[in-house]
Amino acid sequence: RGNIRDLYFFMLPTCFRSVIHLDLSLISPWGHSLTTSSAASLTDPAIIAQYLLLAFPAVTSLTLYARDISTLQLLARLWPDLKQVKLVRWHQRPQLATAGEELNNLFQQCRSLCSLDLSSFYCWTDDVLLALQSNPLVSSNLTCLNLSNPSFSEGFKSDEIKEISKACPNLKEFRAVCMFDPRYIELVVGDEALVSIATNCPKLTILHLADTNALSNLRGDPENEGFTQEDARISVPTLIEVFSGLPLLEELVLDVCNNVRDSAPAFEGLNSKCPKLRHLKLGQFHGISMPVESTLDGIALCERLESLSIRNVGDLNDMGLIAIARGCCRLAKFEIQGCKKITMKGMRTFVHLLQRTLVEVKISCCKNLGASSSLKALEPIQSRIQRLHIDCVWDCNEEDLNKLHQGKMLNQSFGHTNYLRNDDCEYGGNSKRRKYLDDPNCSYASMDVNDNVYYKRGKNLYDLNCSYGEMDVNNNGYDNGNGFGEKTWDRLQSLSLWITVGQLLTPLVSAGLENCPNLEETRIKVEGDCREMSKPSERDFGLSILGNYQNLSKMHLDCGEITGYSQTAPSGQLDLSLWERFYLLGIGGLSLMELDYWLPQDRDVNHRSLSLPAAGLLQECYTLRKLFIHGTANEHFIMFLPRIPGLRDVQLREDYYPAPESDTSTEMRADSCCRFEAALNRRQVPD
Repeated sequence: RGNIRDLYFFMLPTCFRSVIHLDLSLISPWGHSLTTSSAASLTDPAIIAQYLLLAFPAVTSLTLYARDISTLQLLARLWPDLKQVKLVRWHQRPQLATAGEELNNLFQQCRSLCSLDLSSFYCWTDDVLLALQSNPLVSSNLTCLNLSNPSFSEGFKSDEIKEISKACPNLKEFRAVCMFDPRYIELVVGDEALVSIATNCPKLTILHLADTNALSNLRGDPENEGFTQEDARISVPTLIEVFSGLPLLEELVLDVCNNVRDSAPAFEGLNSKCPKLRHLKLGQFHGISMPVESTLDGIALCERLESLSIRNVGDLNDMGLIAIARGCCRLAKFEIQGCKKITMKGMRTFVHLLQRTLVEVKISCCKNLGASSSLKALEPIQSRIQRLHIDCVWDCNEEDLNKLHQGKMLNQSFGHTNYLRNDDCEYGGNSKRRKYLDDPNCSYASMDVNDNVYYKRGKNLYDLNCSYGEMDVNNNGYDNGNGFGEKTWDRLQSLSLWITVGQLLTPLVSAGLENCPNLEETRIKVEGDCREMSKPSERDFGLSILGNYQNLSKMHLDCGEITGYSQTAPSGQLDLSLWERFYLLGIGGLSLMELDYWLPQDRDVNHRSLSLPAAGLLQECYTLRKLFIHGTANEHFIMFLPRIPGLRDVQLREDYYPAPESDTSTEMRADSCCRFEAALNRRQVPD
């Protein structure tokens, strides 16, 4: 971190000559080239390059913001023994003489390259393919290739995936964004492309293939059934063949955004074909867990999994989810998105079965799992869970929340008709029910005729639908480790929230997050179009509610998906400056040390700029040490920020696509950035 103008003479440290990883992607002014005259006006760029080489002669891993080809040409030749390179560019691709010219230059200068990360580098798919084909020596040496870039509008086509896998036979890690849309008949990535990856790259340990839509991170529609109109061009026999050809696989991501139906047989063999597999993420795969009576199938047979993420599985119900918990008993991380049939009762049973291992959970876009339902489902692990994401969909009114807060609940009916058991307990019908209820060595989950879920442990049968801990059938309390009725999330360190624009954050505590003594970080993402909304009923969003968490020191407030009017709004509506005030009001009362703030945007003019109300509210965060604003700002607005007494590190980053191109505008001038940083550095910081 630092200004480009300071990368010379005594400003660069020379006492770290053994450093092997150097990151130059965050130098200020952010997004400017090392070779531009405005950024390097005090000295020649070649001299800056020599000082970098003098300070860090042993570098083998480089991260670089390469806005134009001149930056790569300048720095690649300094460290010809580079083994790992990550290129970053959120600005539009510059005009090049030939496709792939930038990467060609890199490959020719760095012959020992084994890892290339282009996940945040805007370019064309042709640039990558032509560069790999033109440099077979470098391509064959590559072991890690990351092409999961959301800026690729369509993703890599089938023929391109085949050629890349053919050019890089020694890959151990391969990540790519692909075209899985079956409407592109000859271009869609399907069976042939997947088989080519397994055939050409048998050493793969990490394989990520995702559709471009899957990388957008936008929340879907919870009313969606989970099925798309078209089926992907991927068959179950092909998946079995691919898994058989990749025996070293440890991490697999397949998020295709189109139906892959009846996929259970493909995943039943994963445990034997890929014995090292620990992390699995699937999107739009159906039939992954369809147990019949007590028989496990599909993903439930992958007993070695430690991390599982499933998205838009249209036919997954509570019993399928419980079967996964029974089979995948080592899960430490679980994510579920867009599964309409999952209810609080099924999720609670799932969590209870994994209460000894599960420490990270994400529940998103599930119709029956709003905020309070999700938190109620997670109560069996509330003393263990460390990282949590939920959607702030307030599924209880104020009266219901008060009842929940007071521990009031209704008695559940009891009449069992179905069982899921462990291997030491045989499945039985109604005539055998009492035998298994009395067997102390038998444990299983069951669902009664009213869809209430129970779990048997030893001689006790516990109702997993109650609000606090567990209750057996005689209504005797079972302590969950925190005391009956107590809602303390003892080990929760990171909390992630999604909320739609206009909704308030204030019901969060009443929904079940009363006490989080060790919560250090929160991530809040607000999403929606405020152009059609009237003025909010309340004065502020409700950030002050987070003051209940005394150890909270880091916040990511992402308003980047809020769309509104950057200029004068129509009558009766608010422009973005007033929405910023709505969302930031109360932030000064939190004892934050680090804040990442993504600005709302006006899509019509590609405008994300810090407003006057936002600047005024941010300056009230007196405990801040680090502040990163993802957008632009006028100079006289950011000059409010040096008034924060302990602030040490501030930066404007346009790390979204497309980043603004006009460097001469008021918000983007390099000189403005330099004057601000000079004012920041002149202050006397207390410590």
